Amino acid sequence: MTRTINILEEIDWLSVGLYLALVFFGWMNIFASSYNERYRSIFDLHQNYGDQFLWIMISFLAVFLLFLIDHRFFYFFTYPIYAFAVVLLLAVLVFGVEVHNSRSWLNIFGFRLQPSEFVKIAVALAIAHYLSGFDVKLMTWKSLAILAGIIGFPVILISLQPDFGTAMVFTCFILVLYREGLPGWIMGFSIFIAVLFLMTLLLSKVAVIIVLLSLAVLFIGLVNQKLSYSLFSALVMGGVFGLLKILSLVVPFKTGNYLLLLIAAGITAIVLVVMAQRKKIANAFFILLLLIAFIGFTFSVNYVFTRALKPHQQTRVNILLGKETDTRGVGYNLNQSKIAIGAGGFAGKGYLRGTQTKLDYVPEQSTDFIFCTVGEEWGFLGTMAVILLFAGLLIRLLYLAERQRSVFARLYGYGVVSILFFHVAINIAMTIGLFPVIGIPLPFFSYGGSSMLAFTLLLFIFIRLDAVRKIYLK
Repeated sequence: MTRTINILEEIDWLSVGLYLALVFFGWMNIFASSYNERYRSIFDLHQNYGDQFLWIMISFLAVFLLFLIDHRFFYFFTYPIYAFAVVLLLAVLVFGVEVHNSRSWLNIFGFRLQPSEFVKIAVALAIAHYLSGFDVKLMTWKSLAILAGIIGFPVILISLQPDFGTAMVFTCFILVLYREGLPGWIMGFSIFIAVLFLMTLLLSKVAVIIVLLSLAVLFIGLVNQKLSYSLFSALVMGGVFGLLKILSLVVPFKTGNYLLLLIAAGITAIVLVVMAQRKKIANAFFILLLLIAFIGFTFSVNYVFTRALKPHQQTRVNILLGKETDTRGVGYNLNQSKIAIGAGGFAGKGYLRGTQTKLDYVPEQSTDFIFCTVGEEWGFLGTMAVILLFAGLLIRLLYLAERQRSVFARLYGYGVVSILFFHVAINIAMTIGLFPVIGIPLPFFSYGGSSMLAFTLLLFIFIRLDAVRKIYLK
C-alpha cells in the first residue's frame, strides 16, 4: 500500500543546508589556497576555484536530475550500476591517464573523471540491495562470501592502479555490517590485528611475542573465570625462560632472547595442552592456535611492509611512528601542513592572509591538504567550525538512516555515513600527523570535480530515498 507525497515538503532541508554550508566554505578555501593576483575573479575557469565552481554547478544539476528519477530506480538497477562501475575500473587499467604514478583517471569528452570515487556509491548500493533481500542472513558463509566479493573485487582493481588510499576507504563498510548484526568480536579482532601490525613495526619481535604470550595466558583465565590458570601459565613460561637464560650463560653456545622465548612458549604450550586434557579447560586449544597464528603474523608484517608498500609509503608510515624524520623529502607535505595549522593560532591570520598558503609551501594544499588552509587562515575557531559542520551532518544522517521504513534505504544510509566518516576522519588525521599520508580528499572541500560530484550523488541519493520514506508501511 502506497500513498502520494509532496517531495519538496519531505526533503530533509537540514541535511541540505549543512551540505551547502560545507560546499560554500570549501569553495572559499580553494579560492584562498589557489589565489592568484592576476586572476582575481572567483569564477575564472582557468583557475582551480573557477573549475571547482563549474563542478559545483554540475553537481547541483545532477541533484535536480536525481529528484526527477523514480526512487525505485536505485533499488532495481543496483547491480547494473555496480557492473558499470566495475567496467569503468577495468577501463582505467587499459585507457587511464597516469597522474602522480597512479593510473586512476579517464578522459571523457574533455573532462577528467576518477571512477574509483563513484564506485563507492555502487558498492554502498550493492551491499544495501543484497542485505535487504528476502531471507538473507548476514552470518552465513554464503552471505559473507558474496559481500566479500562485492567489496573485494573493486578493491583489487583500485589497488592495481595503484591507489591504496582509495582502496582503504572500502574498509569502512564493516560499520554497515556491524549495524546489521556482525558480531562485535569481529570488529575487536580487526582492531587488534591493526594494533598488532603497528606494534610489530614499532617494537622488537621479542617484545611483541611477550605481549602475545601474556595476553594468551590471561585470556585463558578470563574465559574459564579462573585467574589461577593464567597465573600458573605465566609462572611456567617465566620459570622456563629463566632456567633457559641461566643455562645459556653456563653452557658455551650463543643464543638470543628470541630463541629462548620460543622454547619457553613451546614448553608452556605443551603444559597447557596437558592441563587442558586433565582439567578440561575450555577453549584452551583454540587460544593456543590463535597464539601461534598471531606469532606467525608478526613474522609476516615486515615482508608485507617492505614488499606491498612502495618506499615513499614506507617512509610515511615510519615518519608517523617516529622512526624516521624527513622534513625535506617524503615528510615535507606533513611538516608544512603542521606549520600552517599551527601558525593559524586561535582565530587565524585572516582570509587570504595565510603566508604558508600564499607562498605555496604546502603541496596539494587545495586537494588533500585543504584542511591546513582552514587552519592557517581561520585558526582553531575555523577548524572547529568545519569539524562541527561535518559532525552535524553525520549525526543527522544517522538519525535519517534509523527512521527509514525500507531496509534498503537504511542500509544505504549507513553506507553513506560510513564513507563520509572515513574520509573526514582520515583526511583530517592525515593533515595533522595522526595518520599516514594516503591521499584521500576531504568531502565537499578538496578541489576535484570527481570527488565533488561523487560525494554529492552519494549524499543526495540517500536524501532522495528519505524523502519517500512515508510511502512504505512499517
